[in-house]
Amino acid sequence: MSDRLPVLPQYLFPKQALTAFAGWVAGKERGAVTTWIIRRFVAKYGVDMGEALASDVASYQTFNEFFTRALKPGARPIAQADFVSPVDGAISQFGPIEGDQIFQAKGHRYTTTALVGGDAALAAQFAHGSFATLYLSPRDYHRIHMPCDGRLVRMVYVPGELFSVNPITARGVPGLFARNERVVCVFETARGPFVLVLVGATIVGSMATVWHGVVNPPRGGEVREWRYDGQQIVLRQGEEMGRFLLGSTVVMLFPAPPLRFDPDWSPARPVRLGEPMASYPIA
Repeated sequence: MSDRLPVLPQYLFPKQALTAFAGWVAGKERGAVTTWIIRRFVAKYGVDMGEALASDVASYQTFNEFFTRALKPGARPIAQADFVSPVDGAISQFGPIEGDQIFQAKGHRYTTTALVGGDAALAAQFAHGSFATLYLSPRDYHRIHMPCDGRLVRMVYVPGELFSVNPITARGVPGLFARNERVVCVFETARGPFVLVLVGATIVGSMATVWHGVVNPPRGGEVREWRYDGQQIVLRQGEEMGRFLLGSTVVMLFPAPPLRFDPDWSPARPVRLGEPMASYPIA
């Protein structure tokens, strides 16, 4: 069966309306109803509440509070590595950027320029570099942390579609991660730039960063940009940088020469925040 057949209904769904409704529901305080919804969610997806800072599901006033729950201190130790996984999730794809081409799934690639919202000059900094795409499932911890130290330079909101970002959709929708709504965060490090992209999806009510708060909504048809050249917004490896209100995907770009990814990494493998991801190439 073609990989495109299972995703054809997504082209017909009213994804924007469904997402807006889900965001509205998830942000409402509904007392016992909210607690019931959270209990059902925990049971369905096997969420480990033992590692949550607030393990009692009745302590969450809204579904969003539960979904973006904090972890207990020390639950995710940060490895001694040049780059660590910024999230709990599963590896979608990773490896070298071939010119400006990023591998999405068998038969599908997209360009770095498309991913960052059409900025060819920004994308050119990552030619022949490296990328990593990590998928967050509903059961995962949904805060996003820094893979390395970095100083924030820019943030760009890019409007787009709201397809699901699960593995089936990645195989069936061409250019998925460069088509969906996304927030592009550009950082400078001691070894050059890197980009961390938060990719939106169906029923992802919003995406937020620690320096800005909620980026979307509002949703619109225009690219929006914020520059931080005159500010010293520095985040250390392992620090929280943002969060998804309902699950999605992150894509990272690193400049040439290509990184050396951890030998244990492979597509579909689960990863946890703080685990070794990659190291700089040997000089």
